[in-house]
Amino acid sequence: MDGAWLARARWRYRGAWMWPAFIVLSLVDGVIGHGLPVSGRSQSVAGGIVVGLALNLVLIVLLSRPLGALLRRVRPDLPNAIARNYTGTLVVVLVTAGFVAAGLANRPNVEADQAALRDAVVRAVAYIGDRAPDQFRRNVDHPDTYVIQARSVYRTCVPNDLRTQTYCVIVRRALPFAQSVSFGGYEPNSVFAAGTQ
Repeated sequence: MDGAWLARARWRYRGAWMWPAFIVLSLVDGVIGHGLPVSGRSQSVAGGIVVGLALNLVLIVLLSRPLGALLRRVRPDLPNAIARNYTGTLVVVLVTAGFVAAGLANRPNVEADQAALRDAVVRAVAYIGDRAPDQFRRNVDHPDTYVIQARSVYRTCVPNDLRTQTYCVIVRRALPFAQSVSFGGYEPNSVFAAGTQ
């Protein structure tokens, strides 16, 4: 009787990794999603954790039983619960690996978006520094840029000395540098963005 109890305890200890891995790797998924977003330019850590939790849970429910049955064909000595635990842990690990792979695949897009944004800000700052009234030119090192169309059209504003008004320009990156920037009004980007949503 004691031998059977010890064997069961040993199996439980060796097979009890799925839920700890689920919790830890869901948190890791959030960090990965923030550092290497799967789509778009950015993702919050909390958003990544929620996606990781949901995906891990769904895949554990759907795959741990059939994968556990396959594992038991190879290792018939494993109890059913332990086989499911092993395969559930594998599923969670594979989800995290999938987050890393998808994030790395999206990385060139993120870098291209960032390079386009930097280029648009350089064009806008050059235009504002050359043509805006003095009260705005003095604040050209405080640009606020809104993405109208990623990698193509941007709106950059700078405040006046009293922060009561903004001077804005529209940057169209497809045009030659000298023709790519035009005056965009005095409405701040916060108001402009609210009107475009």
